[in-house]
Amino acid sequence: MNIVIIGAGVAGLGIGWRLLQAGCTVTILERAQPAGGASWAAAGMLAVTAELEDAAEAERDLALRAHALWPGFAAELEAVSGRPVFLSRVGALLLAADAAELEVMRAREGGELRILDRDQARTLVPLLGESPGGLFGGLWSPHEAHIDNRALGEALAIAFLKAGGTLNANEAVVTIEPGPAVRTPYHRYDADAVVVAAGAWSALLEDIPIQPVKGELIMLAPPPGAVLPVPVVWGAGVYCVPRPHLGEGGRLLVGATVQEEGFDTQPTSDGRDQLRAAAQKLMPSLKDWQLVDHWAGLRPKSPDGLPLLGPSGKDGVFVAGGQYRNGILFAPAIAREMADIILGKGTVIPDFDPQRFTRKASS
Repeated sequence: MNIVIIGAGVAGLGIGWRLLQAGCTVTILERAQPAGGASWAAAGMLAVTAELEDAAEAERDLALRAHALWPGFAAELEAVSGRPVFLSRVGALLLAADAAELEVMRAREGGELRILDRDQARTLVPLLGESPGGLFGGLWSPHEAHIDNRALGEALAIAFLKAGGTLNANEAVVTIEPGPAVRTPYHRYDADAVVVAAGAWSALLEDIPIQPVKGELIMLAPPPGAVLPVPVVWGAGVYCVPRPHLGEGGRLLVGATVQEEGFDTQPTSDGRDQLRAAAQKLMPSLKDWQLVDHWAGLRPKSPDGLPLLGPSGKDGVFVAGGQYRNGILFAPAIAREMADIILGKGTVIPDFDPQRFTRKASS
């Protein structure tokens, strides 16, 4: 099969890589640079516990499948690309805002999840120790993980190219035509199948119900002698992700805001200040850490918050989008499952069917 994929984020690259391994010919068209959109802007968390507390059953199942695939996926990718992706299984601490929230968290305790009291939380993350009046303990998830999403994007692009794929950066798709075919300002690409994996921009190409949701993040550098937290820390409406391999002393990512502002990706002083204040509420000594970066990206969100994975309803056109806050987590499962669907070997999950909204509207 000859496949054209629109979008070189982690979804498009991952699907393309798996299709090449299955013997397909694959061309990816990217409007900007590979893995330069939401894949670049993310924090790289594989957050099954923190992000999916209220998730639908199908989404939780997808998350668990993907989480189980990640160690093998990362190892394979590193071996093929020759680049590290820095998968870190260091756990996550979800801090309670007050005693009442801690009691709610107790209902989730069991298996690997357990409640930590104030002293235990402080022992795990010593930076919390400077705020005893605001520390109530939290939920500890020891197998939560994170990955360097920017390193991941680079490794996926290398693996895709090494497998024989064609990757055209700075070539925006103008239209998808019957056939199917894809037209850019430079060329018409005929295909057996077209995959729309353009993230927040997918709706500009087809009648795909995805909207952009802006998120801002900041990066902090520790002063001499300060030490990064080992696990990911959640609380006060933010998450703090350690990046020990970046720079001298490492870096701490803090995110993320949630703003529905169209396609605006300009970082704002309000977003920066909001993130910094929340992080300092958790760990007051962060006031002495240096702000070294601040950026924004666009998450792709569907009307019900669930992914769109499968045929679009137009002959030969498929959609892989709407991952919202979990695009990095879902990546290995989406790569494998979408490749199977495109090759006629997989089944579309009804909750993720891209045609579910049009069917509801017509019923």
